[in-house]
Amino acid sequence: MIPPAFEYVRPASVDEAVRTLGVAGEDAKVLAGGQSLLPLLRLRLTFPELVVDVGRIPGLRGVRENGGTLVIGALTTHHDVLADPLVRRHAGLLAAATATVADPAIRHRGTLGGSLAHADPAGDLPAVALALDAELVAAGPGGRRTIPAREFFVDYLQTSLRPDELLVEVRLPKTDESDGWGFHYEKFSRVAQAWAVVGVAALVRRDNGHIAEARVGLSNMGSTPLRASATEEALVGVGPDGVAGAARSAAEGTRPTGDPSASPEYRAHLARVLTRRSVLAAAGMG
Repeated sequence: MIPPAFEYVRPASVDEAVRTLGVAGEDAKVLAGGQSLLPLLRLRLTFPELVVDVGRIPGLRGVRENGGTLVIGALTTHHDVLADPLVRRHAGLLAAATATVADPAIRHRGTLGGSLAHADPAGDLPAVALALDAELVAAGPGGRRTIPAREFFVDYLQTSLRPDELLVEVRLPKTDESDGWGFHYEKFSRVAQAWAVVGVAALVRRDNGHIAEARVGLSNMGSTPLRASATEEALVGVGPDGVAGAARSAAEGTRPTGDPSASPEYRAHLARVLTRRSVLAAAGMG
């Protein structure tokens, strides 16, 4: 299908992009890697009057350390995230989930920031950002502000970014295996490279054979990515025998939808099963 007509600009800096977005307001859409926006345009599911291409703005790519935090530029591609040694060392859950995103062609074009700003609850990386307690940095007319991941996703395909703000970087607390952290990402899809029917991002800190801390992010269990809070609380202090019982609470507080892929009840069942498997694998108890 042919996309609707729109104006196109390519700002050369973050400041120029912010000014452009401020003038256009709700009528503008940001183009980064294009792997989320272009399908929506072709299907005529969005009708922007202006497309702001930020893909060539310098300084928004790459991975660096800042003390106990990993800082990833919003325009860093999935391929570069996956290949980066800092990500593999300090944010293994992100690397594991990124390896499952679509196919190599899309991973070479799609960006971490674009995926998070798209805010599809069936996407792999929003739930991972929640599990990692990520912070997202947005640039706007008044400067930069930091948004916790738990406040970033507000509804289906909607974030707390203002119309005149641009996502510029993602900050992740380091979760090194040498500090006792383990991770596992698993999703159920009916066909290869499809969106997750349900996905589970598990991050677990072990201590003396028991779980000292657990974070579990859920994909496609509501209009936003979610944390399985009841399961996280139930996992603290348990060993292998207690994981199954804690995982039974994985769907509490969620509102999965029904569609041709799965009923709400089946999604809840998948969340429980995948949570049990993911936590056991993350904790090295499987």
